[in-house]
Amino acid sequence: MYRHLEPDQIRHRLAHYGVKVVDDNLFPHLVGKQPKEAAVLIPLTQIEQEWHILFTRRTDRVESHKGQVSFPGGAREQDDSDAQATALRESFEEIGLLPAHVALLGQMTQRKTVSNYLVTPIVGYYESPYEFNTNRFEVQHVFTVPLRWLANRENWFTYTFDETSNIVVKYRDYDGETVWGITAKITQDLIRTLDLGY
Repeated sequence: MYRHLEPDQIRHRLAHYGVKVVDDNLFPHLVGKQPKEAAVLIPLTQIEQEWHILFTRRTDRVESHKGQVSFPGGAREQDDSDAQATALRESFEEIGLLPAHVALLGQMTQRKTVSNYLVTPIVGYYESPYEFNTNRFEVQHVFTVPLRWLANRENWFTYTFDETSNIVVKYRDYDGETVWGITAKITQDLIRTLDLGY
């Protein structure tokens, strides 16, 4: 059964879980290759006393993953001190979420992508409502999905992608938006880490 958590409880569970790296055997062609570093922010907010996760839908003008739903984030740059700095910088550049308005709660399991990025998810909390200033070239839409809905096993399914034999997670549409792929896997990592039950 889904359980509502307070920010301090989320912080405690993330700290207790620790940081792990998902085995890259999911992508045999990447074994032994040095991945590029990246980070995303999992922005949590409370709407009507319920946790929601913020997602973005990318435009058709970006270089990769056109039109797909994702978290704010991207590749680590030379001036970024760590993954948190990357996630906060990218979130500000993409949606105008000021770093000072994000209360960091912890770090998640690192995931390797088929394009050879090692993605570090950073969990943070911001107050709603928030006036976002989106980068129109990169972001077409900003929206939230209730964590309770995402934790419900009836709302997602898996299938095998033939080209890589990789198991893909895909959520059912929510208000016309579809969360799938690495974003869906990271979402489920968070749900498992917080022991929300589904």
